[in-house]
Amino acid sequence: MPSTNAYRIASLPGDGIGLEVTDAAFAVLDAATDIHGGIAFDVEILAAGAALYRDTGEGFPDKSRQAAAKADAIYLGAMGLPDVRYEDGTEIAPQLDLRQDLNLYAGVRPIRTYPGLPGPLAAPQAQSLDFVIVRESTEGLFAERTQGTVTDDQIARDALVITRPVCEKLFDFTFKLAERRIEHGRPGPVACIDKANVLASMAFFRKIFDERARNFPTVKTEHHYVDAAALELVRRPWLFNVMVAENMFGDIISDLAGGLMGSMGLAPSADIGDDHAVFQPAHGTAPDIAGLSKANPIAAILSGAMMLEWLGQTHNDENCLEAAEMIENAVTKGINNGDIKPYEFGGTDGTSAITNTVIGHLGG
Repeated sequence: MPSTNAYRIASLPGDGIGLEVTDAAFAVLDAATDIHGGIAFDVEILAAGAALYRDTGEGFPDKSRQAAAKADAIYLGAMGLPDVRYEDGTEIAPQLDLRQDLNLYAGVRPIRTYPGLPGPLAAPQAQSLDFVIVRESTEGLFAERTQGTVTDDQIARDALVITRPVCEKLFDFTFKLAERRIEHGRPGPVACIDKANVLASMAFFRKIFDERARNFPTVKTEHHYVDAAALELVRRPWLFNVMVAENMFGDIISDLAGGLMGSMGLAPSADIGDDHAVFQPAHGTAPDIAGLSKANPIAAILSGAMMLEWLGQTHNDENCLEAAEMIENAVTKGINNGDIKPYEFGGTDGTSAITNTVIGHLGG
């Protein structure tokens, strides 16, 4: 990739299929930028992950951490292996470290279904879902994940932390996202997902949501308790437009919503802060299929498109925005034309085949 006047991208492929889908994502990014022109990347591959921890005792070396913080954007494949853990039993998760290190408070999880692939819901409306979950990614029940205690092997405690400064930034980000969706013909309310009827922290979360909503008069709002929201995500998910939730609740409903797509292999994500952002497929490392070229790279490819979109927005770069749209359109065309049939949908298209098909539809 050319390096003159280029965006600096830190790439952390990670573990398992993370390496394969990262290669696929950058193959598509290269092809899209070659076709479009006006964009270049300078990519630095950084060591991190469970395999690294197993082999060296370090899951996220300081050198990788510092290099990631200096990049214009960070692309992450997938991290973790089921048989590799820290001494306390938790996973090696550099992606969580990045969220804390760089204050990436807004976890963006787009949910979209494609008529060209079967989903788990039979209702016609479920074939064209298009909504977004925004998950607070730095506090909530994850705020003190390294400080939880177990006393006398009898009582375990983890703190749930909600702060006003983070919530205000989170909700402003969410309402601005909803405004952009309105501009692109996708109106609908922003739903605050909480448990305000039981927990004081969640009542505080809702209170700040309502306060910030007053600054965005064109955006409608609504409230859902998280258990009721989970019910509606199964019964009538097409009712949602933008959802915003605390860290743990957002983690859970994001995977539920990913299931509505038919596969986490279709689910891209981003974790965004004021100055930095990380982009990664929402799926895991799938070590059982690693190296077999069976991994579906669509989530990784769309995460690359999200990275382009963010770079375009933050750098006022129309070239990035147009290239992001080009990739999204190529994925949509490839799927809905029946040209892409991943293994998990009963097809025979693996990582390379899907990647080449998307590249073939770029600019078409």
